[in-house]
Amino acid sequence: MGMIKEFKEFAMRGNVVDMAVGIIIGGAFGKIVTSLVNDVIMPPVGMLLGNAPFSQLVYTLHKGATAADTVTIQYGQFINTVLDFLIVAFCIFLVIKAMNRLKRGEEEAPVEPATKDCPRCCSTIPLQATRCPNCTSELGTA
Repeated sequence: MGMIKEFKEFAMRGNVVDMAVGIIIGGAFGKIVTSLVNDVIMPPVGMLLGNAPFSQLVYTLHKGATAADTVTIQYGQFINTVLDFLIVAFCIFLVIKAMNRLKRGEEEAPVEPATKDCPRCCSTIPLQATRCPNCTSELGTA
């Protein structure tokens, strides 16, 4: 029973749940980007290249007797995949850049020190102190 309890504690940590949500949203975002590339960006590019469906552009290495025996390099599909990656990478870059900008805005101003060192005995004393409680030296006004 102890192993199940440990697994439940592990699975319910905030980091694990956040990571799972990120993976699910990332998968859905990947589908959106794939659709953007395949359905919006590549049709005009294919039209510019002679009305060929871009994802079906291939280079035939060996023509076989049947389609299953033919050896091809599917460079159109590869270019689609590279564009998918570039768009996802750029979007992630923008999200991280925005998060870093928000983090910089949240940083607090440096806190003024509340203590100082006694010039005689080097002990730490309150900033407003006019006499050191350790060596009883006069410190002057704060």
